[in-house]
Amino acid sequence: MSESPSSFAELKNLTTTVAAETAAPKREPKRDGLGRAYATGRRKNAVARVWIKPGKGEISVNGKKAPQYFARPVLRMLITQPFLVADRYNQFDVMCTVTGGGLSGQAGAVRHGISRALTYYEPDLRGILKVAGFLTRDSRVVERKKYGKAKARRSFQFSKR
Repeated sequence: MSESPSSFAELKNLTTTVAAETAAPKREPKRDGLGRAYATGRRKNAVARVWIKPGKGEISVNGKKAPQYFARPVLRMLITQPFLVADRYNQFDVMCTVTGGGLSGQAGAVRHGISRALTYYEPDLRGILKVAGFLTRDSRVVERKKYGKAKARRSFQFSKR
């Protein structure tokens, strides 16, 4: 690369060789001795530890079946989204433990964990899940209460007299 290109054709060849050299490396699957992929998902104050392995599509959360733990249909739909987008529905068994936060934050943490575990099990799915936004950690958390305020920003009611 010490020589400078003297024509546009040489410049084009130079850019294609540089692009080929700097291409993203091929990712290897990360699996444990039992053939499972592990990932941690987070949302608000909830943290989910997720293990996935090939199976019938059973999802277990804190020792309970998913429909029993997440009673609302919206939350159940939320945790199955990564499988639907990746076209892997009912192909993986999920076992996860969730702590902290409320049910909505926990469902978001499980979805984040499932998405990351899928990318560790099958690295080729990373592009699909990233475009769908499932690999991004949602960093929004509740704002703290300030002194002299009723809530984080709400002031006490003003009275003139």
